[in-house]
Amino acid sequence: MASADQALLHHIFWRCLSGPHQHLSDARGQARRYRAGYSPIAAFADPSAPDLDSLAALSAPGESLYVEGWDGACASPDWQIDVDATMVCMAWDGGPVPEPATLSCRPLGPDDLPAVMALVDLTRPGPFGPHTLTMGDFLGHFSADGQLIAMAGERTRSGAWHEVSGICTHPDHQGQGLGRALTHEIVRRQLLRGETPFLHAMATNETARAMYRRLGFRERLETPIRVLRRVGPASAASA
Repeated sequence: MASADQALLHHIFWRCLSGPHQHLSDARGQARRYRAGYSPIAAFADPSAPDLDSLAALSAPGESLYVEGWDGACASPDWQIDVDATMVCMAWDGGPVPEPATLSCRPLGPDDLPAVMALVDLTRPGPFGPHTLTMGDFLGHFSADGQLIAMAGERTRSGAWHEVSGICTHPDHQGQGLGRALTHEIVRRQLLRGETPFLHAMATNETARAMYRRLGFRERLETPIRVLRRVGPASAASA
């Protein structure tokens, strides 16, 4: 497998919003975000000088957005920091292509949205919106009675890097290897396309990080991650 340029993992949300997913984004000044309904993720061209006024103009009062790479003081009265944490980027370590999944799974589409959002609300796999399914391939596994109980999919991209995301399993069905099987099937498909899989985990979530290491991922870099909530009107400077 050809190695991907690790530098493209830095500032990944901005790279994707201003590149492969530009058509899914709204932009103003030095800020970009996914349009409402997609994953609630935003980014700044320069995280050391975040254009918070422009981001406020792109956001609704009360709306929350994930922002990567910025850890300075929040000087804008329009925003409140609800989560201030660190995110770990883990990349496929170059192992062999996994075998095709023996677990029954199928692509998830618009007709599956109610079941997908119910699973997301129950498991909280990270920033996810009703249009996230259109950001990449998503696979789901269903119980005998037709309930969606596990899924995994794709989100951001940068060069040959392609993110594995939305990995979640219903609490009543955890410990059965469902998430592992679906993740490996997404990874298998990406590797066969010449892509390099990567994913994100919160730095404090050692349980998830250990699981991803067992799957074949290794830590590559850490970056600040914040959840911002717009608490005020867009300032006059951004109007």
